This record gives sequence, C-alpha cells and structure tokens, in this order.
Amino acid sequence: MTNKKAILPLTSDIVFKSIFARPGNEDILKALLEAILDIDIKTITVKNPEISKNIYDNKMGVLDIKAEINNNTIIDIEMQVENEKNIDSRSMFYTSSLLTESIKKGEDYKNIKRVIGINLLNYNYYKRNSYHNIAHMIFESTKKEKYVYMGYKEEDRIATKDIELHFIELPKFIKKNSEAETKIEQWLWLIIGREDKIKMGKNISKEIEKAMKQVKELSMNSQEWERYISRQKAIYAYNTGIRQAEDDGMQKGIKKGEKINSKKIAQKLLDKGLKLEEIVEITGLNKKEIEKISKPKAVI
Repeated sequence: MTNKKAILPLTSDIVFKSIFARPGNEDILKALLEAILDIDIKTITVKNPEISKNIYDNKMGVLDIKAEINNNTIIDIEMQVENEKNIDSRSMFYTSSLLTESIKKGEDYKNIKRVIGINLLNYNYYKRNSYHNIAHMIFESTKKEKYVYMGYKEEDRIATKDIELHFIELPKFIKKNSEAETKIEQWLWLIIGREDKIKMGKNISKEIEKAMKQVKELSMNSQEWERYISRQKAIYAYNTGIRQAEDDGMQKGIKKGEKINSKKIAQKLLDKGLKLEEIVEITGLNKKEIEKISKPKAVI
C-alpha cells in the first residue's frame, strides 16, 4: 500500500520529467529555466513531453526534456541520477546533436539555433568551488610567440555562442545551505525536496507553489509510485551490469598482465640458464609456454 505521506523525489529523472514536461506545465518549466539561465523567456514549446517505454529496461533510456524558447534557442535539460563518469562528453554529444538537427541540409549556417544543455546532477563531478558552473567554447590565452599586434584592447574570449553548457551539482548546493532568497535557490530546494527551506524564503512564485502542489498530487498516485520504483530498479540493474562488466574486464586485464609479466620473467630466467622445471615452478607457466618462449624467432 502506498504511503500517502511519502513524497516522490524530483531528483528522480522520471518524476522530474513527469512534472516539468507535462502538457499544461509550460509555465513551470519556463520559470525554472528563467531562474537557471537568468533571462526572460517569452515563448516555450516542449518538444518531447512523452516518456518512452524503454526507460524500464537495461538500455536505460534518457529522460531529458527538449524545449525551444523564444523561437531561437533549443534547451536540453536533464536530471542525472547516477554518476556514470561521462557527463562532460555526454552533454557535449547531446547538445552537438541538437545543434546539427537545428538546421536543414542546404540552409545557411546563420540559421543555426543556439543550444543550451542544462545538467542537474545528483552528485559532484567537477573539481570546482561552485554548485552552478557554466561552460562555453573559449579561446586559450594568447601565447607570446604567436602574438600579433592588431590594435585590440580586449581580445574575444568566446569562440562561439552556439553552445552553452550548465552543470548544477546538487550536493554542493546542499553543502552551501543557502537561504531560499533567489528564484534558483527556491527551485533547487524544491527539487531536493526541502519544502521547509522554500517556506522560509520570500516572494515564492505561483509557479513554485503549483509545482509543489503537483508533486504532492503525483505522490498520491499509486501508479506513479510503481513507475518510480520500476525506474529505480532499472537504474540499479543497469549500473550493476556496468560495474560487473568493468570488474570482469579488469580481472581479464589483470590476468593478461600477469601472463605477460610471467613470460618476461621466464625469458630472463632462460637467458640465465635455469632449468625448465625451475622456470615452471617460479613463473607458473607450463612447459609448452616456456618452450615457445625459448624458440628463436625466425628472421625475415
């Protein structure tokens, strides 16, 4: 029986998407994005409100939210539940793919739409003293030997504004323990599940209140709990499978390394004139393996 007092966590990707991508909740998503990006959004369209069926299998479908804002910018926002140790490459791959999709073949490159990737991480990833890090493609510092005076008092720093990446690490935000004074602080406390923190803040928006209400309503639905539990099981099974594969690969690598090392030792012992039986006892190799090492290689 579902515990009516329990609240589904927005740090779960399936719960996050169920709230922020739901038709009719465009105002909630808009308010969240305005808080993160610190911009005014006039129009917003969610491109993938549906939740794919393959999220419960071992393929672990991605539960991101794609939206277009102001008719000129594509947003990809995702709640990352587990640290798969690839969010840097993963985020760049997704945003680059969206950048490519934003223009049709034969169109002028000036028609490319800006793409912003927003990653809400339920873990720490970067060695940076900030819970919200924004990345652009920037130029390296000008090297002395390549310096050419062109009269620029200030050099361009950003190579392109077409791609922008945001990484919000929730454990760092929790450690900072900010008061819910700003919109982004209020939204992050909501995602973390600290309604008490939000109530301590000022000027709570109607969108946050709406989101709080909907999370509670969603938590009263037994089918939503079943979806959440199924998703958690899929994540656990996927991660267990990955770790097992890594462990198996590591063990194979260790065994291969040990075998190579044993052969090197056997070669040195052969060079020193030790008997075959002695080398077998020291290295653990069998006679055939050692005899193969001792045979001179054919010269071509």
